[in-house]
Amino acid sequence: MNLNVCLLIIVTVIWGTTFPLLRTAGFHLNGLETSTLRFIVAAVCLFPFALKASSKTWRDGALLGSIALLSYVSQAYGLELISSNRSAFITSLNVLMVPFLGLMFGGRLSLQIIIAACMACAGIGLMSWDGLGNLAGDAATLGSALAYALYIILLSRYARAHNPITLAATLTVVMALLCIVATAAAGWHSGTLPTLLTRAEPVWKILVFLGVVASAGTLFMQALAQQNISAEKAAVIYALEPVFASLFGWWWLAETMSLRAGIGAAIVVLAVVAGEWNFRPKAKSASGLN
Repeated sequence: MNLNVCLLIIVTVIWGTTFPLLRTAGFHLNGLETSTLRFIVAAVCLFPFALKASSKTWRDGALLGSIALLSYVSQAYGLELISSNRSAFITSLNVLMVPFLGLMFGGRLSLQIIIAACMACAGIGLMSWDGLGNLAGDAATLGSALAYALYIILLSRYARAHNPITLAATLTVVMALLCIVATAAAGWHSGTLPTLLTRAEPVWKILVFLGVVASAGTLFMQALAQQNISAEKAAVIYALEPVFASLFGWWWLAETMSLRAGIGAAIVVLAVVAGEWNFRPKAKSASGLN
């Protein structure tokens, strides 16, 4: 397992921690307000690097940031109408979308990755499927999956042409600015910010973690790792997110995992291994010894 794969696994571990944290923050802030504050924190952390960015980096960062934010917003809207389990399953379809969308950008389909992607979706389906649908919620979440699949593909293409920390900084600043505009248009609904953060001490701690670690940190690690790893492999690794989310939910929130969900989690892990496994036999040395 190389460094890039390890970085993306760390990203999915961090994403897994955000589910209970976002749930806690949701008692005090709505989804748009939470997103705005977390990306402001992230943008402040990375802003010095954004000052060094070229116009090309700003252009690519603006495109990536807009697509990523569209995915976040669509998923947040969908979660208002469908369960988190169903949302996790539909979102996981980006694992299948990535290799097929990649054909539009000159990519090639690898049978190994397709099998791994199908395994990952099947595993997440066992973990998450609840059968309770809502047309608007399902459509919004499917749109979120499509947007994030496109983000993964474009990131793998653009990351090679930029310094990863600079690219992460520009797209984070763009996401923060777009969130500020959206919040200004929608209005602030959770009371004054100083009062909120003073009365609800855990909220500011959660926002700092979401901004510094779960936003700035993960966006940088993604930009760094996807310089040298295909979008298809990255998508399969990202399928580990609901596995880690379930583990942290069990640990922090005492949520239970059924046998079916446990089997599904095991299948997802096997899918990631299958996507990375080198099935080619090692070449023998000239002496005939291994």
